[in-house]
Amino acid sequence: MVISNSSATIVNVAVVQAGSVPFDTGACVEKAIRLMEEAAATGAKVIVFPEAFITGYPKGLNYGLVIGARDAAGREEFRLYLEAAIDVPGPETLRLGKAAAAHGSYVVMGVIERELGTCYCTVLFFAPNGQLLGKHRKLMPTALERTIWGFGDGSTLTVVDSPYGRIGSVICWENYMPMLRMAMYSKNVALYCAPTADDRDTWLPSMQHVALEGRCFVLTACQFIRKKDFPETARVALGDSPDAVLMRGGSAIISPLGKVLAGPHFDGETILTVPLDLNDIGRGKFDFDVAGHYSRPDVFQLIVNEAPARPVVAKKSD
Repeated sequence: MVISNSSATIVNVAVVQAGSVPFDTGACVEKAIRLMEEAAATGAKVIVFPEAFITGYPKGLNYGLVIGARDAAGREEFRLYLEAAIDVPGPETLRLGKAAAAHGSYVVMGVIERELGTCYCTVLFFAPNGQLLGKHRKLMPTALERTIWGFGDGSTLTVVDSPYGRIGSVICWENYMPMLRMAMYSKNVALYCAPTADDRDTWLPSMQHVALEGRCFVLTACQFIRKKDFPETARVALGDSPDAVLMRGGSAIISPLGKVLAGPHFDGETILTVPLDLNDIGRGKFDFDVAGHYSRPDVFQLIVNEAPARPVVAKKSD
């Protein structure tokens, strides 16, 4: 069911800017649970975490790759990354769900998901009762990400209903895919969550554009992480010292008219919180509704394939 009107007009939200504990699944989950508690203590009813918070975004690793060759150390690095990834659903999602329930909050969590021998960059949606409502797998990994992550399909263009409007997520540079954004706007997303690993100055204006284009609130979360946060065995090619900052954050919360309500923050780990006036969404739709009165379906139409794309389909004979 599409929610056209929220049952609440004001909601406190939180964006968590923190570094994961790369390749340590248990430590990542423990840190996520602690940060959920801190965010919920501010009154937040929606909490958004960065891309790949569990079990880490491998910033600065190249896995020994060159075109036409792989090395043994890189194969072992991938094995460790695959081993650290989580099953969805699985024991880690149960723990995260219990933590969401303990605080009565919706939680949007970036994870590295494992299925068979493939890792996926995934976002999970947890309800205030602890239920895992669904997931979104990143459709298009960027550059070298494609060597360690599989591709999502249209079956996980997930949005979830809440008393605060529909919550959806688009990961990092997926936000530069106009057709994906349009697909999400057509789902009436109110809280557009953008977990990312992009900490560049250009990210904030991109998020302001999304907010203006979709007339939705944008909650973008990026990690703050240093080289020393990675295991000593990881071949991190970036940074000249252990204290080198590999991702500097830049998390922010933006209104449907593009106003920056919180952030961007670049000085370390933090939790950004702000009360949102959900009526601002309707006010914004007055002069621009990209999937409604400002569309021209007689000229432009988008076809979205939301069927699962399975490599093996078993058919039993009658």
